[in-house]
Amino acid sequence: MERAVFLDRDGVINRVLIRDGRPYPPASLDKLEILPGVADALRDLNSAGLRLIVATNQPDVAKGFQRRDMVEAFHDHLRRTLPIDDIRVCYHVDADGCQCRKPRPGMLLEAARAWEVDLTRSYMIGDRWRDIDAGRAAGCKTIWVRCDYDERLPEQPDAVVVSLWEASRLILANGQPLAASRSQ
Repeated sequence: MERAVFLDRDGVINRVLIRDGRPYPPASLDKLEILPGVADALRDLNSAGLRLIVATNQPDVAKGFQRRDMVEAFHDHLRRTLPIDDIRVCYHVDADGCQCRKPRPGMLLEAARAWEVDLTRSYMIGDRWRDIDAGRAAGCKTIWVRCDYDERLPEQPDAVVVSLWEASRLILANGQPLAASRSQ
């Protein structure tokens, strides 16, 4: 069985736009900015044999604020520039009641089946409580990228970091328990 790192997109891989303390994805491809250290972190995780799978909620499509083809253009760009194995997307809103929208673990479970991933040996890295809850529900270790948004905080992530780069160092540190690496 494979090991994987599941990654939220906005706020973990690329810069978000903050309005009224809440994070929003970039509106267009020319506004998509990969965060510092992301390319190196993903390269190192990939070199260590970990599958890299993006799992992202994109409800702005259902709300009419973003076009699906624009989201897919973002993902095409990420696939061309970063060593990402797969990108799973939920275009629903909470009211749809789907199983794929985080905090439900549907995207992670589907990707785990497709890639033969052992979820108990895998990680979910996210910047919002929904990411951490989805990772925990799937059976992954969870790493929260603290971004100080004005919203609910995640409950009991296995580690707290300030960047994907820092999260990658924790994962790659052989034998280091994540719980001992909390930096709240």
